Amino acid sequence: MAQAESLSRTDQRSPLPFLAISAALLIGLALLTNQIVKQAPRELEFPIWAALLGLGANLLATATGVKARLSGAFRTEFFLKTGLVLLGVSVNLSQILSVGLRGLIQAAVMITAVFFFTWWLGGVFQLDKKLRAVLSAAVAVCGVSAAIAATGAVLARKEQLAYVTTLVILVSLPLMILLPVVAASLGLSAQWAGAWFGGNIDTTAAVVGAGTIYGEEAVQIASIVKLSQNALMGVVAFLLATYWVMREEGQQGERPGAALIWQRFPKFVLGFFLASLIVSAGLLTKAQVTDINALRQWALTLAFISIGWDITFSEIRAAGWRPLGVYLGATVFNTLLALGVAWALFGRG
Repeated sequence: MAQAESLSRTDQRSPLPFLAISAALLIGLALLTNQIVKQAPRELEFPIWAALLGLGANLLATATGVKARLSGAFRTEFFLKTGLVLLGVSVNLSQILSVGLRGLIQAAVMITAVFFFTWWLGGVFQLDKKLRAVLSAAVAVCGVSAAIAATGAVLARKEQLAYVTTLVILVSLPLMILLPVVAASLGLSAQWAGAWFGGNIDTTAAVVGAGTIYGEEAVQIASIVKLSQNALMGVVAFLLATYWVMREEGQQGERPGAALIWQRFPKFVLGFFLASLIVSAGLLTKAQVTDINALRQWALTLAFISIGWDITFSEIRAAGWRPLGVYLGATVFNTLLALGVAWALFGRG
């Protein structure tokens, strides 16, 4: 049952000609996504365009009755895991430590408080527990990347991930513009404002955008605080997978063993940590890091196209407005708490 609900490969094996057509379609959609991103405003990130194009292809293929035959190359799970492993290259531990322990302390406090608040609020709104887990990780940790990791940890459905990803991006954009205005009206120092942006806004691009609006020092602090949260993504994924196996999926009176927990742990997180250690040790040149980041974007582009391809509207209709209510409520809580925590740690900077 659980495995059936996971991000999984297409069960049907397409004949070779259809697999080739499927691959060509996927690559074509990725190239089109890349061209759209180049022309679109910088803040409108590639996942939303990729998912929309995948959804458009999904609707067309469904209407013409060829979707089942053309699904062979749309391997969501493989592309997601590859992209998140490569994401580790963007987390340089030496940069995080450059502001001392303040960034990590803020990340730990914010992640813990916001995750449990969002989980509680999702229970009040009676959301499906897997959707609650993905929402909680997205708001508390680092947006889309954390949502992907949580999806693997709890075996959530692709439709749930697509829903949460859309919420993350659409809510981050107005925050990127609004928070610098509020920070200026409150007279926040550059460090305080940057820590606030980095601890609150869910996407890295929007964090950098807000910091850039406020000034050079603000964008530096904002980026490092966001990196601190990214670095803790693997810890959250491990704890979430462990909890899920032991509490949500455990049988009455049965204690799952370490082997089962290891089986369910999203092992790509280990690759994420390894990539982070490699870049932190200075074993990669700037050019190599740039190339790997470009490859990561291509992998995640293919992943979100595949998500759009797999979306079924019955799941979204079933979710209704409640996930939006939970996400907005958790964002308000996150915003206010981040302002206070940033003041305590960076307010005198």
